[in-house]
Amino acid sequence: MPYMEPNLSIIIPAYNEETRIGASLDAILDFLTHQPHPTEVVVVNDGSTDLTAEVVTSHEKDFVAAGIDLRLLTNQPNRGKGYSVKRGVTEARGEVVLFTDADLSSPISEAPKLIQPIQKGDADLVFGSRALDRTLIAIRQPLARDFGGRIFNLLMRLIIRLPFKDTQCGFKAFRRRLTLPAIKLQRVERFGFDPELLYIARKHDLRLLEVPVAWSHSEGSRVSFLRDSVKMFADLILIRLNDARGLYTIRDADSVACSTARSR
Repeated sequence: MPYMEPNLSIIIPAYNEETRIGASLDAILDFLTHQPHPTEVVVVNDGSTDLTAEVVTSHEKDFVAAGIDLRLLTNQPNRGKGYSVKRGVTEARGEVVLFTDADLSSPISEAPKLIQPIQKGDADLVFGSRALDRTLIAIRQPLARDFGGRIFNLLMRLIIRLPFKDTQCGFKAFRRRLTLPAIKLQRVERFGFDPELLYIARKHDLRLLEVPVAWSHSEGSRVSFLRDSVKMFADLILIRLNDARGLYTIRDADSVACSTARSR
């Protein structure tokens, strides 16, 4: 099958995911074989100490047989989910980029909800939300984590004034050409990168769209409720400080893409 430049890139940040990444890749491959557009899948192995890399490479033949490029990028040492997504997007080739958690908490079958508004020209960045329609949550997360998420959302609205219900669902898609300049400005490398990305994109007038998606809590999450809640709160403060210091200003050639978005 001749190589075709992908229209869609799927980015999967992965840290010690040997027990889950295989099934997720199988599900993604099955989904993509029924899609019309050329696609690449980029797994960013974030310094894993288990067999994540080996599991990914063992799937390469199946993807090649289906005409889909499966690439493995490796961070050494571990850098964080935010850095991994940023690296994957930077090295992606597709016009539309979607990133998803390695456990597919939102099933890959939900991807058209994010991709289609971009393809239709209705949005530049579309992100899945668990809060817009909670009837779509099949398996709820523990009460403490759910409460912590609500508190974080309240703090986010107060500190960085994003008007969204849920920024932390690991399921987002964007038009790469318009969003890449904003992504390059990201400074937060771990879990607080989601609101930072949306903050920068909104600052530069990209069109954001929050959509409800199906979601299920997955056991084995790397998020520690207390430790990471404190870190994400600190990240919100850091985002405001970074903006005050002018670190989210797009300059030089990178300004061309975002100015295109603003001029529409």
